[in-house]
Amino acid sequence: MPNAKVLSEKQAIVAELADRLKNAASGIFVDYKGITVLQDTQLRNELRQNGVEYSVIKNTLCRRAIDEVGLSEIDAVLNGTTSLATTTEDPIAPFRVIGDYSKKLGDVFTVKAGFMDGKVLSQQEMADIAMLPSKEALYSKVLGTMLAPITSLAVVLGQIVEQKGGSLESAEPAAE
Repeated sequence: MPNAKVLSEKQAIVAELADRLKNAASGIFVDYKGITVLQDTQLRNELRQNGVEYSVIKNTLCRRAIDEVGLSEIDAVLNGTTSLATTTEDPIAPFRVIGDYSKKLGDVFTVKAGFMDGKVLSQQEMADIAMLPSKEALYSKVLGTMLAPITSLAVVLGQIVEQKGGSLESAEPAAE
């Protein structure tokens, strides 16, 4: 039987992990067995740049936390070496970064399970999400789509002015 101090420390870790899982927009569990220190450092730096929290976790403490949160389907994969990447910002970021590293490193770095918005995802769903562009890229596509009609209108109006024998430079002083 563990002493009270150790037990309270473990309960605090479980509570903190459960809170992290509840507040996460998405998360991914990884088996990192065989990854080198250099590869791990590069992975952590890239995850940090994308606003993803990454840490090694103890399976037994994680089981208690995921049962608290309602992600008990993940229990089956919690064995061996396990790390967890979560984010509260861009929900696609952990899947994209971890997916890239998983492809690059092969069997030494494999995805165990993942979740998004409280739902456990299949391996295929995680692979599909990893293929999506970043939030910034999606924003720029939407903005480009919104600006396209305005840009087209400006081009057409410019061509009409040129056909009538005028130029855009001579039209500006007249407007003032």
